[in-house]
Amino acid sequence: QVQLVESGGGLVQAGGSLRLSCAASGSIFSIIAMDWYRQAPGKQRELVAGITKGSRTNYADSLKGRFTISGDLAKNAVYLQMNSLKPEDTAVYYCHARDQLTRHFWGQGTQVTVSS
Repeated sequence: QVQLVESGGGLVQAGGSLRLSCAASGSIFSIIAMDWYRQAPGKQRELVAGITKGSRTNYADSLKGRFTISGDLAKNAVYLQMNSLKPEDTAVYYCHARDQLTRHFWGQGTQVTVSS
């Protein structure tokens, strides 16, 4: 059993910042990538940012410059620094991990609400 636990969500005013954290535990063989996704009401889940074991990062084009992903995959942890938040960033943010056995794991999600 593998668990991903997100934390750091909450309510923030537009222009503010939040830092999300995700920690994986359990029967993890070897995580090779971790990502953040988000899903706003009535919309599909979308990739926010990802990081690989080799520290390669990728971002949704629309979020580059405001969001920064970092992590220590050896410790099964990933973070998302979100700056200059906008109301349209309001969503449930999910942590995702993929291990060397190509298994996929998801967290329960953490709510981020940005007020105008």
